[in-house]
Amino acid sequence: MNRAKPLPKYMKQRYHGWRATDYEENKFWYNRLEQEGQRPRAMVIACCDSRVNIVQMFGADAGEIFIHRNIANLVPPFQPDGDHHGTSAAVEYAVSYLKVAHVLVLGHSSCGGVEGCIQMCEGKNETLANDSSFVGRWLDILRPGYERVNSNEGIKDKQEGLEKESVVVSLENLLTFPFVKEAVEQERLTLHGLWNSISEGRLYSYEPKSNLFETV
Repeated sequence: MNRAKPLPKYMKQRYHGWRATDYEENKFWYNRLEQEGQRPRAMVIACCDSRVNIVQMFGADAGEIFIHRNIANLVPPFQPDGDHHGTSAAVEYAVSYLKVAHVLVLGHSSCGGVEGCIQMCEGKNETLANDSSFVGRWLDILRPGYERVNSNEGIKDKQEGLEKESVVVSLENLLTFPFVKEAVEQERLTLHGLWNSISEGRLYSYEPKSNLFETV
C-alpha cells in the first residue's frame, strides 16, 4: 500500500520561491538542459550528510556537476556480480556515458558514517555489526582504512584520520574499475580527493606523493 503524503509546507513554499526567482530568470537555460541533455565536466562523490552543500561550495549551476551521494562518500571495489550497485552504476554512467573529465571524492569533518565505522570496528556498536544492517555492511568498505589508521601511532585524531582514509580508500577502489583505470591512463579522466572542514569552511586536497591533505 502506498502511503506517500503531500510535500511538507515549508518545502512547498521554498519550491514556489525558487520557481518564481531562479527558474524564472533562467527559464531558457533549463529548457536547453532538457532539450540537449546534461554535459557535466565533473562528478562529485560525496557523503549524504546534509551539512555538505556541494552546489554552493563550488558555485555550480544546474547541469555542471554530476553528483552522487552515499554514506561516508565511499566507492566499493569493482564487483560485477549481477547484484544492485548504486554507486558503481553512477560511476559507470559518469565515466563511460557522460565522459566527465574529473571525478572528485569529497569527505568531510564530523562524519557520522565514519564515527559508526570506528564504533563497529572496535566492537562498540552491535547494531552496525549485525548482518541485517545495510549501513554496517556498507561501512565494511572502509575497514582497510580503519586498519591503517589504527596501526598508525602518529594519528592523533582517529575520527579525522578515518574521514580522510574514506577518501583514499575510495580513490583506490575507483582504479579497480577497468573503464576508470583506462580513462585515467589515457589522460581522459583525472581523480581528485578532497576533505572539507565544515566549521572552518576549508577544503583540503589529497596529495598522493606525500599521502597528505593540503589546503586548497
